[in-house]
Amino acid sequence: MAKASSKSGFVVILGRPNVGKSTLLNHLVRSKVAIVTPKPQTTRDAIQGVLTRPEGQIVFVDSPGIHEPSLELGRHMMSEVRRATSGCHLVLLLVDCTKPDQAGDRAVIEMVKDLETPAFLVLNKVDLLKEKPQLLHQIEKYRERHSFLEYIPISAMKGDNVEALITRVFLYLPDSPPYYPEDFITDQPERFLAAELIREQIIFQTQKEVPYATAVMIDEWEESEELLRLLATVYTERDSQKAILIGARGAKMKSIGAKARRQLEARFGKKVYIELFVKVQPRWRNRPGFVKSLDFRRIAGG
Repeated sequence: MAKASSKSGFVVILGRPNVGKSTLLNHLVRSKVAIVTPKPQTTRDAIQGVLTRPEGQIVFVDSPGIHEPSLELGRHMMSEVRRATSGCHLVLLLVDCTKPDQAGDRAVIEMVKDLETPAFLVLNKVDLLKEKPQLLHQIEKYRERHSFLEYIPISAMKGDNVEALITRVFLYLPDSPPYYPEDFITDQPERFLAAELIREQIIFQTQKEVPYATAVMIDEWEESEELLRLLATVYTERDSQKAILIGARGAKMKSIGAKARRQLEARFGKKVYIELFVKVQPRWRNRPGFVKSLDFRRIAGG
């Protein structure tokens, strides 16, 4: 519970694709509120994860990886990045210290400069760095490009130094009552989170263009005290992608459904029944109307 006199604020996590932003968010709030895969551009929407402690409340905002978009979906993702940074009190610029000084990092630093918002540089994956002295060299290189408030090495996967990061974040937040109730964890409707957990399994179990050309929508949601029944449609762009998703005698879709069901049961604490359908929606990633329909702010319920 936050104190009557406490610190609270919005903290956006920025970075290029696949640097560990969603992994960090999940660790920060001690709950799986964002799907995580090894493939870049898994996150498509800016989502909140809320940490409430006696000293106050931090509303972390996970954002899509910053990239140069070529499709309407990519433009939506970059719009989500801009939305995430609007009104934030602090920026956490996350970089992969095993791949330092990438062109993408330099572009993100320029974005941080333009925001004129206080920022930390958070160097992730320090557990994978073979030569630790390299870290000091990297920090100096980043310091030449921008004067960050703090330079904090972490391992989002293992949780190394994440507690220290939280402590430092609280120091820079304004005095403010909490924005959300104590038990509030994320702004995502349950329907959207369920669709994301299904999409996560599609990304894990398919290759090449298929993970990027799929979207999931929950069509029916029936919930009782002991059972959650879902009907969902997986959209893809071509018949060949649909065939891959279904697999021989439906084996691939059965595997996706089975593993997603286990994730959903763990998340919602009850038995889950899933029925999945696959439909072709040609060029959906470049159709503004369809892309907008995937925005969880348009999803009712949850």
